[in-house]
Amino acid sequence: MAHWYDNAIIYQIYPKSFQDSNNDGIGDLNGITKRISYLKKLGVNAVWLNPIFVSPQVDNGYDVSNYFAIDPHMGTMEDMENLIEKFHEAGIKVIMDFVLNHTSDQHPWFQDAISNPDSIYRDYYIFAGKDGKRPNNWGSFFGGSVWEEDPAGTGEFYFHLFDKKMPDLNWNNYEVRHAMLEIAEYWLEKGIDGLRLDAFIHIAKADLRQSFPNEDGSDEPVIAEPFFANLPQVQEWMRAFCQQIKQDYPETLLLGEAASASVNLAVDYTAKRNELMDSVVTFRYFTEDDSKLDPSFSAQYQPKELDLVAFKQNQAIWQQTLAGVSQPTLYLSNHDMARTRTRLTKNDTQAKSLAMLMYLQRGIPIIYYGEELGMQNLEFDSAEQFADQTVDSFIKSAIKAGKTKEEAIKMASLVHKLPARGPMPWTDEENGGFSKATPWIVGKKVDTASVDSEEADDNSMLNFYRQLLKLKQTELFEQGSYYLLTTDKNSYIYQRDNQGDSAIVAVSLSPEKLTVDLPEGYDQELLAAGSYNKTDNKLTLMPYSGVVLRKGKG
Repeated sequence: MAHWYDNAIIYQIYPKSFQDSNNDGIGDLNGITKRISYLKKLGVNAVWLNPIFVSPQVDNGYDVSNYFAIDPHMGTMEDMENLIEKFHEAGIKVIMDFVLNHTSDQHPWFQDAISNPDSIYRDYYIFAGKDGKRPNNWGSFFGGSVWEEDPAGTGEFYFHLFDKKMPDLNWNNYEVRHAMLEIAEYWLEKGIDGLRLDAFIHIAKADLRQSFPNEDGSDEPVIAEPFFANLPQVQEWMRAFCQQIKQDYPETLLLGEAASASVNLAVDYTAKRNELMDSVVTFRYFTEDDSKLDPSFSAQYQPKELDLVAFKQNQAIWQQTLAGVSQPTLYLSNHDMARTRTRLTKNDTQAKSLAMLMYLQRGIPIIYYGEELGMQNLEFDSAEQFADQTVDSFIKSAIKAGKTKEEAIKMASLVHKLPARGPMPWTDEENGGFSKATPWIVGKKVDTASVDSEEADDNSMLNFYRQLLKLKQTELFEQGSYYLLTTDKNSYIYQRDNQGDSAIVAVSLSPEKLTVDLPEGYDQELLAAGSYNKTDNKLTLMPYSGVVLRKGKG
């Protein structure tokens, strides 16, 4: 049975940065609604909204203190209901980000848990240890230990995989699982069409007594991911959650964030027989080349190039392993990484070619807001702007190795996720037409991208994306089979076939002109980025150029 999401083209909106309608410097729901016609013209048929629930904003909305209400900075419930209605009128589905691994420490459940040791909500979270001694040496993704002292002074600790103000929920408790299902169904009843299940792979934890062995035998915090990612109970607990949602709302897209999952786990999470997700997002596509790193200081925020061979291998593996199982997600960037145009590409031609390469494969495109304009990371000028202790550590490491503070901050600006969340540039006026007030995030804009400046330029990134997404919606690129042709690391060429129709997507990954052999008969140009020349079965691509060629019929 076909579902709407089989052919979804998703546009990821970071609400705080998309459009401010009331000039307080923070993007909001009415701002998003104002831009529906732009999204319709772009060619997307679904939007994914990063979290809009009530939140103290310790982690930009991923710390939820009330799942049943809209954060006042974003608008009202009436605004949300209007947004859903207007998107649906435009033929665009709405996907909400659903944070189910943790809450804010300001959530009433946690507040009750720490105010009363006998509270029923004590078991909604994970408390362990005694007499001021942590249970194990597991490290938080945000630095330091996963354990924070119980504010109630019991001598116990609570578990937080992310920030200490974001305590993990205890999914081993049936009441927690039931409560999260109720929240999800509340929003589905409101009319949303899908859920992006944030960090679902972390809801199960191993035996809390077990420390992760350190080389030196110390109890220093260490990221012990095998003990809190992709454990068997994840599938057990999520199955009941997903089954109930599909029973009550059969057309709901369940898109799981499975950052560290292997391709075989992706099969487990998306195979229809397992009744779990429809698709998952992996962070395993983009293997980086570490060979040029400076070993004298921390590698964390040193810019790295893409390992081209590994990238091709990753794409082929995910495409072929998921064939006949589920649709892979196709993305180049998101709110958790530096922008495509900053970290992966040298110029606009390469950015266009890479988009062509990625999105015309088999799968569901997810386009990060502003990517279609060639937006780049902002450039920060102070360590404080990152609000991240790992950046502070990186800067200290770089200075110790002889780099200046300014050099270290510039490196971090190229690699860190926060500078990738700059305001959407609608116009060339101050603040890019995002707001008349100073935006919530400020940094030096290093590109000239704006909707207004690109709208009238036939060769702009924006108009290229419109052509690309129109091509993606054709039967060949929605339903065709996929296989990667054998070439060296300097080119990426694959074939899509569907009921006698066939096309080749050929992209240069090289700064030099190159010539490759193609199968016979591919002569009809469907889309091109940069320059190329084709003579017989020889295709010559200029640096970073790409082309889509259809096989002539008859």
